[in-house]
Amino acid sequence: MSANIQNTDRDKLIVRTSLVGIVTNILLAGFKAAVGFVTGSIAIILDAVNNLSDVLSSAITIIGAKLAGKSPDKEHPMGHGRAEYLSALVVAAIILYAGITSATEAVKKILSPQKANYNAASIIIISVAIIVKIVLGRYVTAKGRLAKSGALEASGKDALNDAMISVSVLASALIFIFTGLALEAYVGLAISVMIVKSGIEMTSDTLDDILGRRADPEVVRTIKRLLTEEPEVRGAYDLFLYNYGPDRDYCSVHLELPDTMTVEEVDVLTRKVQMKVFSETGVVLTGVGVYSFNTRSDEIAEIRNKVQKTVLSHEWALQLHAFYADTEAKTMRFDVVMSFDITHKEGLEILQRELKELYPDYTMMIAPDIDISG
Repeated sequence: MSANIQNTDRDKLIVRTSLVGIVTNILLAGFKAAVGFVTGSIAIILDAVNNLSDVLSSAITIIGAKLAGKSPDKEHPMGHGRAEYLSALVVAAIILYAGITSATEAVKKILSPQKANYNAASIIIISVAIIVKIVLGRYVTAKGRLAKSGALEASGKDALNDAMISVSVLASALIFIFTGLALEAYVGLAISVMIVKSGIEMTSDTLDDILGRRADPEVVRTIKRLLTEEPEVRGAYDLFLYNYGPDRDYCSVHLELPDTMTVEEVDVLTRKVQMKVFSETGVVLTGVGVYSFNTRSDEIAEIRNKVQKTVLSHEWALQLHAFYADTEAKTMRFDVVMSFDITHKEGLEILQRELKELYPDYTMMIAPDIDISG
C-alpha cells in the first residue's frame, strides 16, 4: 500500500513540475518570438522555437508519467513503468527535429543576411529570460532528483543549457549594438548545433535505459552487503538487476550457504533477506538461488583453494564461486566471472587445460559468468 502511495505522489510531483515548465516556456517563447520578429533577429526567433520544443517535451513527460503509473494488467504483469523511457525517446526525437530545422533556417539567413534592429526593451526581455531559465532549471532539476525522474532531471538540465544559449543571443545583440557586427545567424547556427547535440545525448541515454544498463555499483554493493551480513551467507553471486521503469527494480541472486542447512532454514533466511533488501533499497528480491558450501571435507577445501588460486591468476578471471567437488565420482564444478577482455570460449579452453594438468582424473564443469554487476 505504501509503495502505491509513493508512486502516486511521485506522479503528481512530475505532473505539477512539468506544468510549471509548460507555462513558463510558453510565456518565454511568446516574448522571445515577439522580440525576434520586431528586431529581425533569427537567433532570438530560434531561441523561442527552442522554448516551444521544451513545452512539447514537458507535455510528453506528463503523458509518459501517466502511462507509467498504470497498474499492472494481464498483458503487462510487471507494470507500465518503461513507458517513461519511450516518452523520453519521443522527446529526444522532437529535440533533434527542432535542432535540424533551426540549423536549416540559420544557414538560410547566413546565405541571405537580414539586418537586425535591437532596442533596450529587447535586451531587457532577453536578460529576464536568462534569469527565468536559470531559476526554472534549478527548480525542475531539484524536483527531478526528488522524484527520481530521469526525464525531469533532463528537462532541468536542458533549461540551464537554454539559459546559456540565451546568454549567447544576448552577447550577439550587444556586439551588434556596439560594433554593428551582425552575428545573429551564426549564433543561431551554434544554438542549433547545441540543440542537436542535446537530442543525440538524450537519445543515447534513453536507449541505454531501454537496452539495459550495467547495474549501479553502489546499489550492487549495498545489496551484497545486506545479504552477507547474515551469518549463514558465505557469499552473494550472480546478482542480476532488472529494471521495469523508474523505482521498479527487481533482483535475483545466488547465495552460498553451508551444506548443513535444511530447506526450512533456507526458506526462513530467504524471506528474511527479501524484506531486508526491500526496506533498505526498494529493490524487490524475486529469486534466490543456492550454492552449497562444503563444510565437511578438508580434502575438498584444499582442492577448492588450489583451483581458485589457479583460476584467479588470470587478470580476466574476476571471481570464482559455486565450487563443488565430489572426490569419489571425481567431478568438480564451479562458476567463473570473466571480464569482457576475453571470450568465454577462449577462457574456458585455458582453464580446462590448466586444471586438467592439476587434476587429470577429474571431470570439469566450468560455467562462465558475465561481469554484469561489477
